[in-house]
Amino acid sequence: MSANVTQKTLILFKPDAVQRRLCGKLLTRFEEKGLRIAAMKLMKIDDALAAKHYEAHKTKGFYAGLVKFMTSSPVMALVLEGPHAVEVCRNMMGATFGFKAAPGTIRGDFGVSNQYNLIHGSDSPEAAEREIGLFFEPKQVLAWSTADAGLHACD
Repeated sequence: MSANVTQKTLILFKPDAVQRRLCGKLLTRFEEKGLRIAAMKLMKIDDALAAKHYEAHKTKGFYAGLVKFMTSSPVMALVLEGPHAVEVCRNMMGATFGFKAAPGTIRGDFGVSNQYNLIHGSDSPEAAEREIGLFFEPKQVLAWSTADAGLHACD
């Protein structure tokens, strides 16, 4: 992998994260890591969007419950951008099941549930592109620079 692969990724703070008032804490972790917010909105996912987003799981036993959960209350949808953003975010999230997630990860620090795992992140650059397109119009994903851009020795 090359040194500076800038990527965008979709992150969803799921209904349980919003209900537990964790959005600020979770967002802070990503910003402190050095990722840039390219888009963000609080929204209610409808059945059609949930079905499209989770279509790969349609034949699995947990699909109906997942759609019901994701449409039950608001989510915070984000596009984050930075070097290796997909991999960085996946590592920060931790294992899918909270009780298996390492301390220091989002799920390891805030969750123990299998079903309520707080956060979704794209699992590949291709999935990120598809998922961002589901949740945001192109004009909603902003390109901008931070005031300290270019000051980091490792960038």
